[in-house]
Amino acid sequence: MARTIRIGNAQGFWGDSVDEPVRMLELGHVDYITMDYLAELTMSIMQRQKLKDPKRGYAYDFVQFIDRVLPTLMEKGTKVIANAGGVNPESCRDALLEVAKKHGVTGLKIGIVTGDDIMGRLDEFREKGEKLANMDTGEGLFDAERQIMSANVYMPTNGIVEALDQGAQIVVTGRGTDPGLVLGPIMHEFGWNTLDQMALGTVGGHILECGAQCTGGNFTRWQEVPDMTNIGYPICEVSEDGKMVITKHDGTGGLVTVDTVAEQLLYEMGDPENYITPDCVAQFSTIQLSREGKDRVLVSGVKGKDATPFYKVSISYLNGYKAIAALTVSGPDAYAKAQKCAEVLFGRLERAGCVYAEKNVEYLGTGVCHEGIVPTAEDAPEVVMRIGVKDPDKKKVNRFGMEIAPLVTAGPPGITGFAGGRPKASEIVAYWPALIKKELIDVKVDVVEV
Repeated sequence: MARTIRIGNAQGFWGDSVDEPVRMLELGHVDYITMDYLAELTMSIMQRQKLKDPKRGYAYDFVQFIDRVLPTLMEKGTKVIANAGGVNPESCRDALLEVAKKHGVTGLKIGIVTGDDIMGRLDEFREKGEKLANMDTGEGLFDAERQIMSANVYMPTNGIVEALDQGAQIVVTGRGTDPGLVLGPIMHEFGWNTLDQMALGTVGGHILECGAQCTGGNFTRWQEVPDMTNIGYPICEVSEDGKMVITKHDGTGGLVTVDTVAEQLLYEMGDPENYITPDCVAQFSTIQLSREGKDRVLVSGVKGKDATPFYKVSISYLNGYKAIAALTVSGPDAYAKAQKCAEVLFGRLERAGCVYAEKNVEYLGTGVCHEGIVPTAEDAPEVVMRIGVKDPDKKKVNRFGMEIAPLVTAGPPGITGFAGGRPKASEIVAYWPALIKKELIDVKVDVVEV
């Protein structure tokens, strides 16, 4: 009988359930727990934290989780892989070492994977003639002066594999691919390295990466999902012979069906023929899903192609300021009154000399979430007017906030919901996707033992 491992994902994003990783460990057997914290915006937030405090810049929630479960983790031998390192994997590791010391744990190996943070190398790349062209517009990153806040490469999975090969029980990475958190332990355990094998592991990682989104969370037929309060997070059972099954712990809520898994497969999908990762290109059009039993879906038929010669780079930069306000407009003619509020607001701001690069008004309750698909609810009994501006001038954006409250007494009747003070200007973090030659990036792995 082929050897099988169980990989559970208990964190779909930074801010996901703080209890689910504990439940994943305690409710049944898993060999690995993966935890995905990073997104494009998250990296810039962490970079700002690190600029303020050189010891921060990572997901502290992860350290708190390890603090809660470390003795159980050591007893069971479960391994944990997380991209919680953000822009400061070294400090994340140091915090974990302090946790181990607190619990009197010895023999624990912690590995970190670095090399993704290229903020300090941008001048080097500029001098080498690297354009880091925007994948959407073609503009070079260095064609204009920009206040860059973070720059991270989506790293290959081999760093995770190497850390596991060196005996790490906890592996902390910076920016990598979300599916790589699952692919890494499969490659380590079974030595998978063919294109089809890596593509299958990548598909498994993609299914798990958003946590409960494949076990009934955010499911179209949500009425069919049992016990959503106790929804189980996903587990990928992988056998050495290539069999892969998506499931969850017995006794948990939610459900795993061909439909729930298929919905997650479509998440963030561009070209199904070319799901590009640093490790391979997976062909999602070849995926076959079938029911193997209650809450068990078999994944098969996945084909892979050669990886590209580039890594993707996620860059963020400061792109002006924004402020957003909301008011509730109630009573007869609520929608018409909300429209009048917007007209009055911008009229007064223009009178004060404030014209903005961009402005936006939404009337929540009239059908804006499905605008163009459903008719506008002209007779809505109440409307939330959500209004915002964007501009390079921070003072102008702050001036916008001063005109919200006067609408309550100097605008149409029925306005309420103004609370929390004047909205203040906040920085806009813009996203810059680019490609970089693989030979310019080095994966670095460091494993230490407590």
